Amino acid sequence: MSERAAFLCLGTMGAPMAGHLASAGHAVAVWNRTVSRAAAFVAHHGGRHAASPADAARGARFVFACTGADDDLRALTLGDEGAFAGMERGSVFVDHTTASAEVARELAAHAAERGVAFLDAPVSGGADGARRGALTVMAGGDSDAFARAEPLIGCYAARAVWMGPSGAGQLTKMVNQVCIAGLLQGLSEGLAFAERAGLDPARVVDVISKGAAQSWQMDHRAASMSAGRFDFGFAVDWMRKDLAIALAEARRNGSRLPVAALVDQLYAAVQARGGGRWDTSSLITLLRDAASPPRAGSGPPDDPV
Repeated sequence: MSERAAFLCLGTMGAPMAGHLASAGHAVAVWNRTVSRAAAFVAHHGGRHAASPADAARGARFVFACTGADDDLRALTLGDEGAFAGMERGSVFVDHTTASAEVARELAAHAAERGVAFLDAPVSGGADGARRGALTVMAGGDSDAFARAEPLIGCYAARAVWMGPSGAGQLTKMVNQVCIAGLLQGLSEGLAFAERAGLDPARVVDVISKGAAQSWQMDHRAASMSAGRFDFGFAVDWMRKDLAIALAEARRNGSRLPVAALVDQLYAAVQARGGGRWDTSSLITLLRDAASPPRAGSGPPDDPV
């Protein structure tokens, strides 16, 4: 069944996600800070280009967003031009931003005052997963609202799971990022060790990827790490933002994240080398000769919003 929907922010992730909604036959109104992106989307997919988040949300039963951080999300939703001002009672706001659990709970309360459901639903799978419609979505909020939104989320997600009340989606994404940080540092150390030991990294990975060391990062990043290519993927700047959220939450709930804290500082060192836009696998550059720069471009060419 075709639904009236809106999508706010058409960046690296948002544009393909909104495109999958339109391709599935949903009527999609779009808004983006850079007007040319919204105009290009409508020219390609049809739908409506809105002048503000509130305008995009008017008449939509489901409003989706994928922006940068907490304050960006507040700017999208609150105030006279924010999406909440244009949403009808009974409609659902689905937030795919990686943000804090605190802002998820805050905005869920604001939405509830207007009779609107708010789902914090960060994603994993990166730009490639968004393009292929194969993202993983972890959602917090009202379970009934999630059940109503799930068919539309399925247009761009291979898996979507309700994790609990407001904030649970963001907390789950924090776990995801903490695990990735540790995996990438371990993979960086292993590959750098193999190089120093005179082994062929490709042959090493081919063998160990069939055993207990296998991971998504090994399967999708080992070859580019060995080649010194980091001009694609998920940027270090974005990962540091995500780790800051997780580390702040850990201070609140008493968790100990020593490896995540260490990797965060290693990413700071990558940024200091000019690698803020390099893929997160660029950790390996810190383990090679400091005089040898990465052998590729300056990093991902676009932002996540």
